[in-house]
Amino acid sequence: MSQISILFIGDVIGKPGLDCLQTFFPSLKQKYNPDFIIANGENANEGKGITKVEADILYGLGVSVITGGNHTWDKRQSQEYIQTDKRALRPLNYPRGTHGEGYAIVPFENTSIAVMNLQGRTFMAAIDCPFRIAEWALAKIKKETNIIIIDFHAEATAEKIALAYFFDGKVSMVLGTHTHVPTADERILPGGTGFITDVGMTGPYDSVIGMKTQAAINRFLYQTPQKYETAQNEVHICGLFFKVDSETGKTTSIERVLFPEFTKNLE
Repeated sequence: MSQISILFIGDVIGKPGLDCLQTFFPSLKQKYNPDFIIANGENANEGKGITKVEADILYGLGVSVITGGNHTWDKRQSQEYIQTDKRALRPLNYPRGTHGEGYAIVPFENTSIAVMNLQGRTFMAAIDCPFRIAEWALAKIKKETNIIIIDFHAEATAEKIALAYFFDGKVSMVLGTHTHVPTADERILPGGTGFITDVGMTGPYDSVIGMKTQAAINRFLYQTPQKYETAQNEVHICGLFFKVDSETGKTTSIERVLFPEFTKNLE
């Protein structure tokens, strides 16, 4: 049995997340020695969107595919950029005619690896159904490869779990992103599909999901818009390392990634 090892990097938050990756990623790659790397980059540009500048940094670190989400559209430069790069994805289930690609099939050795980006609808924009649009895409992708990774960018835990079970045995992995908080429920479902509700963010954890704390607090206190500013401190890389059988496409092992480890103040 031949296995492909894959490293997925959770939502990269602005300059702090990129700087952390540039500092620690060589050590991380040495530890895991992944064959293939994916990163969610929808927040890489100052916490909102991504441009060629941030994408080039990620590609330079060895990332093969960059996934997105609802914040992909927050800056005009991001919308322009994803029209030109077929490996920088946006969620597939945005309405027909939306710029960008929702999945990519990347040649790898004697096979291919497919990466699909979907977005949830619960507590989010009322876009097309991620379940049905993914079914349509899988009918095409399966003709080329059994190795299929889904980044499901969604708010609701139940929606993420439901989609994973819906595609159990049909895809290799369903990774939840968007909420920026790593969950401890990584597992392999009965049909061989790996799953985690959220891989967490690669960014500053002395924050409110990447945002400076006072501005975030003021949003809740006053229910008015506040300037979004990326926090700077306690930066960590969060992600998932997993292995997939290259013939069946089933996940064989999963390990959560947190680097450096969180420090615990026991005083």
